[in-house]
Amino acid sequence: MQFIKAGQTAESNIFNRLDERKRALIAGGADVINLSIGTPDFQPDAHVMQAVSQAALKPEQYKYSLTETPELIAAVQDWYRRRYDVALDADEIMAVCGSQEGIAHVGFAFAGHNDLILAPDPGYPIFSFGPMMTGATVGLYPLRAENNWQLDFADIPEDIAERAKAIVVSYPNNPTTAVANRAFYEKLVTFAREHNIIVLHDNAYSDLMLNGEQGLSFLSIPGAKEVGIEFNSLSKTYNLTGMRVSFALGNREVIARFRAFRSQIDYGMFYPIQVGAVAALTGPQDIVRRNREGYIARRDALCGGLRRIGWDVPDAQGTMFVWAKIPERFSSSVEFVLELMEKTGVICVPGSSFGAQGEGYVRFALVVPPERMEEAVRRIDESGILRG
Repeated sequence: MQFIKAGQTAESNIFNRLDERKRALIAGGADVINLSIGTPDFQPDAHVMQAVSQAALKPEQYKYSLTETPELIAAVQDWYRRRYDVALDADEIMAVCGSQEGIAHVGFAFAGHNDLILAPDPGYPIFSFGPMMTGATVGLYPLRAENNWQLDFADIPEDIAERAKAIVVSYPNNPTTAVANRAFYEKLVTFAREHNIIVLHDNAYSDLMLNGEQGLSFLSIPGAKEVGIEFNSLSKTYNLTGMRVSFALGNREVIARFRAFRSQIDYGMFYPIQVGAVAALTGPQDIVRRNREGYIARRDALCGGLRRIGWDVPDAQGTMFVWAKIPERFSSSVEFVLELMEKTGVICVPGSSFGAQGEGYVRFALVVPPERMEEAVRRIDESGILRG
């Protein structure tokens, strides 16, 4: 276990450095292939955009919403029943302004100074930064390649488990792309119950399973709602990142406390956005399959292409990312990313940006079509960066 406090960061300026160099390359006429940011380039469905547009023409839609409309609550209930076989009561559902905002603020509902919150390493940065904002101590539990990047509960000492107030877990996982099965979630529920720990599960990518399996909800496990909540999002599933539509779902006591906190900083989701969310959840669902197939085609072009030129990159199991071990001759992931950018114009993210356990890896985002992925592979091959 490692412990971090506010102010302790690793590679905190790497994204600025990447952006500055990207701008310089573009200004110099370079054709940059930016695989660093996980923003979908697929379009939303037309019926969703039309619903938002039509609602936005009504003056009464511009008032504070304060809370979710009955239509949105019903749509989320139907979504979870249909997709995950999970029944949710209205007081077990709360809209948040994107999962990132929700995870950033949820700790204020129950944690404070001297509390301990556990988060993954490597992990998406908000998993640690959110708890740090509350003044809590963050304990980083390691995710390791030899365990398929899954939490090994044996890595959390008994005294740490007894101290911990909450644990952040996320599968399918960003950045490692690892997935978790039902047996893992059953262990998680047991672990949380035994140690009186609140589970905060980020489930943004369960519809982007790329290995042929069906993504799960943590809440589908018996007892899950007794020990935690789940964040789920329309951003990646329906290509609605800019709308910032996500939900905190599950334990009604945590939801009630979280709602009370957020009432001090937020006046509710814009009504036209709620209308668009209802349209996405209740309308045709073909987009979910199309997105998944699109990301699989991109993954196959990138991972398969890199393996053909001698870089042993495994296929992503889930999410819209690829997690790759850097060539052995490089001393750090930052060094590799910067040289890769200079030699090829291909931009990815160093694994060290996601924590110490991410060092030696890089993350690619599947945000360009297969033919551009093939171009990225060609440039990497011709640059000689893999051969030294």
